[in-house]
Order: sequence, then structure tokens, then C-alpha cells
Amino acid sequence: MKLMAKTVLASAMALAIAGCGNGTDASAQEVALDNEEARHAYALGTVLGREVQGNLEYLAESGIVLDNEIVIAALADVLRDNTRLTDDEVQDEIMALLELSQSLAEQERSSTSQRNLEEGLAYQAENAAREGVVVTETGLQYEVLREGSGARPGPTDTVTVHYEGRLIDGTVFDSSYERDETIAFPLNRVIPGWSEGVQLMNVGSQYRFVIPAELAYGSDERPGSPIPPNATLVFDVELLEIEADASE
Repeated sequence: MKLMAKTVLASAMALAIAGCGNGTDASAQEVALDNEEARHAYALGTVLGREVQGNLEYLAESGIVLDNEIVIAALADVLRDNTRLTDDEVQDEIMALLELSQSLAEQERSSTSQRNLEEGLAYQAENAAREGVVVTETGLQYEVLREGSGARPGPTDTVTVHYEGRLIDGTVFDSSYERDETIAFPLNRVIPGWSEGVQLMNVGSQYRFVIPAELAYGSDERPGSPIPPNATLVFDVELLEIEADASE
């Protein structure tokens, strides 16, 4: 029974992987799912096969394409206790595969970061040439959309604003307008471009800021963030209120 269960599971895993990939004729490995034990085995094989499939797809996205047939053969060998590599050899090959994957991923991140930087610089140069755009000594760019007549905040003041943040391709990554909720924060707790820019505004104003990467989040990787490394950011900001000096 133990050998039969291993054979059924190996076939199920092979079917699960082959069915998502390279056109292997699954009929040659057909299994009957006419009892509960067989369906359990097939379900487990499907889960494991999809996990393997996910790893193969992840590696392929990194530029590493592995032979599905060899992966299937290895799965079957393991379940038959007949592996062709020692445990030490498997460990060495997996470590080499991980190192290669990490190296290729780092190259891709570096390439993406450099491309973002170059595209951002080109966008800044084009925007700076537009009428009404002012460039500060730090490289921050701002444009007055509406001028207010209230007070200006200081570097440690807490301000209340409405805003929308975009990437240079127009993708909105954050918006208090969409949430229909203003936000308050101290100006010494935000990115340098925000801190500098909002201090230029009077209450009641609406400005558009183009913030270079070095005044935003720089080249840092921010897992889960919609803001890529070295991104130039565009913000439309309304200054609604100066609440208090955070240092007091």
C-alpha cells in the first residue's frame, strides 16, 4: 500500500506540473480518481505541483528557465527513494541556484533604478522649461495652481493638507482626495521635498511639486510600496491649515 500511494502521488504531481507547462502528453500518466484515497493523493499532488510551478515561474521571470521534464523526473525519483544526487550535491545546487537568482534580481533592480533616474531627470528638465515652474536651489520644482493669503508654516509646524501623489507616468499612488479625508503631519517628519515645498505655501494655496528622487525616497527598495527606487514624484498639494508647532 505504501509503494502504491507513492506511485499515485508521483503521477499526480507529474500531471499537475506537466499540465501547466510544456505540452507533455498527460494520457501516458493517467490515474484513476475513483476512490477517496486517490482523490486525496491527487489533491495533495496538485497543491505541491502548483507550488513547484510558482517557483519555476518566479525563476523564469528572473531569466532562469529550467526543464520541466527534469523537475518532474526528480519529483518521481524522490517519491521512489531513488534520487540521482546526494543530499550534499542537492544542497550545493540549490545554493548555486539561489545565488544566481539573487544576482539576476539585483541586476534587474539596478537596471530599473537607473532607468527611473534617467527618465526622472528627463521629466524634470522638460517640466522646468514650462512657464510658471520655479526650480529651487535643491532641485525641487513647484508651480502655483492657486495662491492663498494665509500664513506660511515653519519647519516644525503641523499642517493639514489635501494632496494627490503621482509617478511621472501619471499613475496615482496616493490621494487624500480619493479617501475623502485630509491629513495632518509635522513638516519635520516627511520627505525633504515635502518639507521644503509646503513651507513655500500660504494657507489656502494649491501647488504642484515635482520632487527629484534625492528629495523623495532615493534609491531605496520599499517592499510593497507603489513607489519604485529612484522615482521622481509629482504632488498636487492644498495647504488647508497650520495646526501647531510640534516643538512646543
